[in-house]
Amino acid sequence: MSGGLTPELLALALAALLQVAQIGLAGAMMNRDAGAAYNAGPRDRPADLSPRAGRLRRAVDNHFEALALFTVAVVVVTLSGSASGLTAACAWIYLVARMLYVPAYAFGWSPWRSVIFGLGLAATLVMILMALF
Repeated sequence: MSGGLTPELLALALAALLQVAQIGLAGAMMNRDAGAAYNAGPRDRPADLSPRAGRLRRAVDNHFEALALFTVAVVVVTLSGSASGLTAACAWIYLVARMLYVPAYAFGWSPWRSVIFGLGLAATLVMILMALF
């Protein structure tokens, strides 16, 4: 691993890059649906977005929420010295789940979107619990 990153920190860095990619994808879809002027403007009125663009935008918001909890998990595991093979596996499960969540949400895969979300959340919670116990 470059720079001495633990697997948990590497997964966190990659999750942040995933978030940037999601923002770009959602923004491109919003540009297509509502126009670049709307997307770059103050957005004082709701845009008429396609269902897919709306889902991609909501997936961005959902990842901000999940990423906050995952960041806490990585920080707690790292600072407490609780990193292990299990916490590393959980970090990668979180990242893969979040990567799968984007198309699952965009294409309306039900109930798989919720299952994928649950896997990422469970992995995050296991990491926090490993640091506590």
